[in-house]
Amino acid sequence: MTKAWMVALAGLAALGGAAFALQQKAPGYDDTPYLPGDKWRVHDSKRPHPRVITPGEAPGAPPSDAIVLFDGKDLSKWKDSKGQEPKWKVENGYMEIVKGGGITTRDEFGDCQVHVEWAAPTPPKGESQGRGNSGVYLLGGYEVQVLDSFENVTYADGQAAAMYGQYPPLVNACRKPGEWQTYDIVFTAPRVKEGKVEQPAFVTVFHNGVVVHNHTAYLGPSNHRVVAKYGANAATKGPIHLQDHGDPVRYRNIWVRPLKGYDDP
Repeated sequence: MTKAWMVALAGLAALGGAAFALQQKAPGYDDTPYLPGDKWRVHDSKRPHPRVITPGEAPGAPPSDAIVLFDGKDLSKWKDSKGQEPKWKVENGYMEIVKGGGITTRDEFGDCQVHVEWAAPTPPKGESQGRGNSGVYLLGGYEVQVLDSFENVTYADGQAAAMYGQYPPLVNACRKPGEWQTYDIVFTAPRVKEGKVEQPAFVTVFHNGVVVHNHTAYLGPSNHRVVAKYGANAATKGPIHLQDHGDPVRYRNIWVRPLKGYDDP
């Protein structure tokens, strides 16, 4: 092969590489129809790409964009009812409820994904609502019930993973007392306009990997023995709260991911 041919082939290869790089840089189309009510076309080449994150190394481990609320070491991300560091016991990678009140995150969240691991006391004591009772509250008011519901009967909308006082879980996926259980929660805050709730809060809950609520609407913030309802100017952001109901329930590995829209930065 002559030197001239080699130079020509090298030039063609360079052009081909440039074309390939251009395709890789902006794949997609600019002549397709717009998606309904959207500014983006189908397969739009200009549409921003999702952020790259690193998933957790093991099931339940926090991904790289999570805010770790409890890593088994301290309660610095939490406060008690007086705004001080809580007195709950921390040892062996978990925290345990000590009577004196619930704890609340120092930060507030709106739409979010929450991972919580908890364990009911063993050996079990009491029955119905008096056995391993606590709760995870989103926006400080929307409860996903924590309860030892393994061979323990209570009212259906008050058992483990219930939207307390509103909807029972689709199934009872509770493990034995003393065993670690997981809640993976996707929460959508209510939408409020001019002081009125235009869209209720929604929640999807996985209990030990099992769907127990599928984008179910809250009737309002959780309450006891009354029908929940939204008041004026309902909150759209709020803390995560862990309830003290008098039982030494344990928690570990708690993290949250604030959720944004598809095209939010």
